[in-house]
Amino acid sequence: MKKFILLVLFCYSSLSFAQVEDAWIYFQDKPNVQDALARPLSILTQKAIDRKARHNTPIDQRDVPVNEKYVATIKNSAGITYLAKSKWFNCVYVRGELDAIQELANLTFVESIDYADNSLDDGMVKKPVITKKNDQYDKFKLEKKANFDYATSEAQTLQIGVDQLHKQGYTGKGITIAVMDSGFPGVATNSVFEQARTEGRLLESYDFVNRSTDALTGNSHGAHTFSTIAGFVNGQFVGTAPNASYHLFITEDGPTEGPMEESLWVEAAERADSLGVDVINTSLGYSNGFDNPAYNYTPSDMDGETTFISRGANIAFAKGMLVVVSAGNSGGNNWGIITAPADAPGAFSIGAVTGSGNRSGFSSTGPTADNRIKPDVVARGSATTIVRANGDPGVSSGTSFSSPIIAGAVASLWEAFPDKTNAEIMQLVRASASQFANPDNRLGYGIPNFGSIVETLNTVTNEVASLSLYPNPVKDIIYISNPIKNQVKASIYASDGRLVKKVSFTNKESILLSDLTSGLYMIKIEGASQFYQTKFIKQ
Repeated sequence: MKKFILLVLFCYSSLSFAQVEDAWIYFQDKPNVQDALARPLSILTQKAIDRKARHNTPIDQRDVPVNEKYVATIKNSAGITYLAKSKWFNCVYVRGELDAIQELANLTFVESIDYADNSLDDGMVKKPVITKKNDQYDKFKLEKKANFDYATSEAQTLQIGVDQLHKQGYTGKGITIAVMDSGFPGVATNSVFEQARTEGRLLESYDFVNRSTDALTGNSHGAHTFSTIAGFVNGQFVGTAPNASYHLFITEDGPTEGPMEESLWVEAAERADSLGVDVINTSLGYSNGFDNPAYNYTPSDMDGETTFISRGANIAFAKGMLVVVSAGNSGGNNWGIITAPADAPGAFSIGAVTGSGNRSGFSSTGPTADNRIKPDVVARGSATTIVRANGDPGVSSGTSFSSPIIAGAVASLWEAFPDKTNAEIMQLVRASASQFANPDNRLGYGIPNFGSIVETLNTVTNEVASLSLYPNPVKDIIYISNPIKNQVKASIYASDGRLVKKVSFTNKESILLSDLTSGLYMIKIEGASQFYQTKFIKQ
């Protein structure tokens, strides 16, 4: 009898500790790609199509949904729990026993499997090779000027010059922002969001964690971050883009921490793109704090091309959206550096400073694993004024709040210059920042000045509108027509803000670019009293 009990216990123990893993299952193809691309309204909204056309963003096979028959087969596979899908990567995210996941490799439509535990990839099903691409990180003006009484939000607003945008009537009107977070309780009732609700600017919301249309619930973190963008009660609190339109998406599962949330974020970003969203704010970050330590990342993974969420952020940028991301709150712990997706070249990563402009001790630093400057810029993250879910004002700290402050400011700036691309907007913000000439990995390019951007661009338009560069795209030599007379200096910046070339000349009409790699660049030409800035593509 004792022997029988021991045998039963042994079998039960073996079953209880069966190895359960998470994995991405990549498909070989998609259905009817050419037909879908010929009828873009079948896969995208008109708003999304218009935004892509305005910025010359191509509609390609990544916009075509995954094969739902493949998804159904995965869902019905024994021992498999389906959790998320991605059309950009043509894959699904699943959880199941290791043997069950391995069985999926026998399905004819499965191309490869990438385990969340990287140690399982060796000797098993090979994960897909992710090739680095040269995608380009690839006027709605109010009739009435906005003279707001910012009250409690004044310090964080004036610190980055957003009040100067608002005074000129640029408050985010016509720009759509998607906020991806852990929950938005109180948004349906809080008076600080009443204007957005009554004017119909609170658009589709969705809870990707629970697959529910009710996203105005959950953890209050999202509501707090959202308030710094959209909050508006004149004389009490004003966000940085109070007249924008908003989508609210829950992608963070509060009780757990794992790469599933990365997949939910990518799925939400795809939805945002299809809805025509301009700006994404993400006050989230992933590094080495997963529930399963085997899924943790290492600092060498923070290269902008390794984690699923960072690769997704790069595609979101290539699709024309501006992805604003918290740099992370690891500055005071053993991790120290930025988290994903803040490491992505396509992410505009935001660090935190105090009211006096000093770096907040918790703010994550750079560089990335491939030695790029991060964060990009900084904003108020220590004792930031927010509005709580119950409507009461309060303060909170973290790059979670410096990020949405910048996201709203970017939206207000983009309203002023809607023909600018996301890459151009990002570079304009960097160029306005306090330490643009000498960036570092603590504050990046520094504290931006949004008011100076509008002033500078308006001045440039008046002074040197006839100056142009050609050809564009360019192979080896770019020519300057009607160059600024006398001594001139030209500075060329990569899409991530790095200064890659600087030349000085007098009445010279060409610049040799054969030493640059292919990609999108920004060139700034300065004379004694004139200034010209534009973009070009190096083939």
